[in-house]
Amino acid sequence: MDLILWRHAQAEDTAPSDAARQLTAQGRKQAQAVAKWLRHRLGADALILASPTARTVQTVESLTDQYRTVDSIGPGATPEAVLAAARWPEGIARTVVIVGHQPTLGLVVSQLVAGEAAQWSIKKGAVWWLASRERNEAPNGSSARAHVRAVLSPDLA
Repeated sequence: MDLILWRHAQAEDTAPSDAARQLTAQGRKQAQAVAKWLRHRLGADALILASPTARTVQTVESLTDQYRTVDSIGPGATPEAVLAAARWPEGIARTVVIVGHQPTLGLVVSQLVAGEAAQWSIKKGAVWWLASRERNEAPNGSSARAHVRAVLSPDLA
């Protein structure tokens, strides 16, 4: 399975609630640039799951209107909740895109790539594309369970 973790693009600092924070003009540009890059690489069968916050919904809508919001991957979600939503490593679909938040996405990436949860930073609007290992073996005896297919910052899209 392929797991694509997409951090929401730049959002305003203040709003009536955290969930209501909207993308800034720069954030809309970031989301559109990454969406254009993803659009040419995602298969039609990719399943897209987004946190229910305004900023994640606006980020994913730059790509498609075919997505589901999932409360369990909202702000403050655990890495386990994100992996459960995607049904990692078997997959709810062959490719699952999760549009979510820091620090959760950084924790997921570090756990899957390095074998332990650590505070890895993911830039606003960036994408980490991971693939599950064919066999549950990782190099050097680590407990890593994925390899990195691509990492994209919005300013490079």
